[in-house]
Amino acid sequence: MDFLGINASNLLNTNDNSNPLMWLVWIVPIFVFMLYGQKIQLQITSSEINKSLEKLKTYRDDTRKELIDYIKNTLKPNWDISPRLDRYIEYFTIMPVDMDPNGIVSKIRHIMRTRENFTREQVRTLATELNSLEASKIANILEVVTTIHLLYKSVRHLFLTAKKQNNFPLILPLQMMIPFIMEEAEALRTAVPAFKQGQPIGDGIGPMIVGKMMVDTKKMEAAYETVWSEKEFEGRKLLLMKAEGPSGTVGRPGEATEKIISKVKPDIIIMVDAALKLEGETTGSVSQGFGAAIGGIGTEKFQIEEVATKHEIPIYAVVIKQSIKEAITLMKKEIADASEKATSQIYDMIKENTKTGQAVLIIGVGNTIGVSQ
Repeated sequence: MDFLGINASNLLNTNDNSNPLMWLVWIVPIFVFMLYGQKIQLQITSSEINKSLEKLKTYRDDTRKELIDYIKNTLKPNWDISPRLDRYIEYFTIMPVDMDPNGIVSKIRHIMRTRENFTREQVRTLATELNSLEASKIANILEVVTTIHLLYKSVRHLFLTAKKQNNFPLILPLQMMIPFIMEEAEALRTAVPAFKQGQPIGDGIGPMIVGKMMVDTKKMEAAYETVWSEKEFEGRKLLLMKAEGPSGTVGRPGEATEKIISKVKPDIIIMVDAALKLEGETTGSVSQGFGAAIGGIGTEKFQIEEVATKHEIPIYAVVIKQSIKEAITLMKKEIADASEKATSQIYDMIKENTKTGQAVLIIGVGNTIGVSQ
């Protein structure tokens, strides 16, 4: 067939190596990608990251609005709280110098306690009559908004820097990390309703298990927002410790452990906590191990390990597996149902590793919102 004097069959004849048009079809794209390949990839990648960045901005704005609406509806302040909350959201923490690591844990603990105390007191200034439960709810939601805001600013900085310098290799690390960042941000966003309603979250499974064991026992203060009690089990003395619920707090398990051990030295320590599952693992599966099962920045973990090492007390761990989203959102049935299995394993560990007359310290680690004792 002829079209404008050109034989179409000859034009499309790929077997004719001397056809100049076919050479252009293959060679021109190669030269284009050699010269502009990185820029093209940068534009495609930038478009994908920009969509995630817009999502992060939406998450931040939505959670901020939810926090403001919750405070207005619950506390009914007669003044505009938005400027003060926006100032809180922009607060930052400078870690101490680590050139000399000796004593750095105590420095970090001091700085973080200062921040926690300041935030707690500032939240209480929002209303004259504010109970500890409502204060903890607001503080937890404020922490969610602050974290999402920090994620948004960090991603935006890396994204704009890469675009400004037109640097494709600079944007590659961000492209690799963005799925994990978005997973965390989505989890934080969906955590707000549970905090507002004071419902247990997945991370509260440790305090829930120990809280059930503490039923009908006399509770005593072990440290700030941390309680403990004693009970007997087959001739052993159980020392039970968790953050004081139903407020949304993790307590101070490190300080509490030191105080309890100074009164009654246990023969073993068993820590019960939520743990991030690996892909393919089942939500609510229970595992046993060794060492201090506790997250955070490491100060509480260091304190527990230090006192346990000083008194030569073995530390055992029981963890309930869950994803990061499941850990900070409303507790799933699979996680709650795992409490019976975990409790059974705890009692088995006690019988296997202690004798009659010995003492066991059992620590329920996690945010105890919605979980009493």
